[in-house]
Amino acid sequence: MKIRTPRSTGVAMSSKFLTAAALLMLPALALSGQAIVAEKSDRPADAKSQSESERPQIRVEKRTPGYWRVTFDNPPFNIFGPETIPQMEKVVAEIETDPNLRVVVFDSAVPGFFLTHYNFTPPLAESTGLPAGRTGLHPLPDMLVRISKAPIVSIALIRGRATGVGSELALASDMRFASRQKAILSQWEVGSGFVPGGGPMARLPRLMGRGRALEVLLGSDDVNGDLAEEYGYVNRSFDDDKLDPFVDALATRISGFDRQAIADTKRLVDFASLPSDPEIGAGWDAFISSVQRPVAQQKIGRLMEMGLQTNPDIETRLGHYTGTLAEK
Repeated sequence: MKIRTPRSTGVAMSSKFLTAAALLMLPALALSGQAIVAEKSDRPADAKSQSESERPQIRVEKRTPGYWRVTFDNPPFNIFGPETIPQMEKVVAEIETDPNLRVVVFDSAVPGFFLTHYNFTPPLAESTGLPAGRTGLHPLPDMLVRISKAPIVSIALIRGRATGVGSELALASDMRFASRQKAILSQWEVGSGFVPGGGPMARLPRLMGRGRALEVLLGSDDVNGDLAEEYGYVNRSFDDDKLDPFVDALATRISGFDRQAIADTKRLVDFASLPSDPEIGAGWDAFISSVQRPVAQQKIGRLMEMGLQTNPDIETRLGHYTGTLAEK
């Protein structure tokens, strides 16, 4: 596997870019049973710092027994990585099993970012060691499927950038409400040479129709709050100062209703609207195949060189920078 090395170095590909590209290949290798052979690292796989492995990235506020807030708090960009997955798994399992819960709202404590893309920099073992989820899918799409099917109402309150995983979590939620001034949604993957893996190909056409879904997916550009509402990407967009009061009022109202009536009604709506697990699995298989292509490895490497995950301008204007990767 090769990624073009920055010309200024004149040496072999740096370990940072190897890790980024190899991480993209992880799902394919792990699910196929093939061994992963990577360059030796000076840092043992189990030697990551306590702050990296144990720092909470997700907070759960139980406002009432029936209404919870799940808040992503992983500054500076709310990047979702292998260290996030065990934390998120605990939250999802509790959402599925708490007998009193009726409504959960997903939001963010990081200004400018709801939830963004996968973390490309941790050592490989931190992802290869993750077991498949309850559905048999990789833990990330597994949790998204389970959120969609949980017997409670899930609401995404989107303020800031919801890119990749963030967009896919919003799509997996039952409802989505966005800040008109501050929300940005996108599926950036095609612009970087690979296929999204968290189910947007199955979910977006059901929300906005085939043509608009293809525009979002293949354009790989940023979608603001107003356009997201017009296209059906979100239920509604609000002026920023009105977003929280609306979502809180709606969640509080629903949390006071009968839990069984909520669960039964949602289950019947799910029959008519949710993609099947095989549809989500097909998207994941396409992701697995596409990330192994040299073009995807090259484009991710170029974004990492520009400053993906380190440069605020890259993360804030990811749609712009992804567009610079297009062949002229």
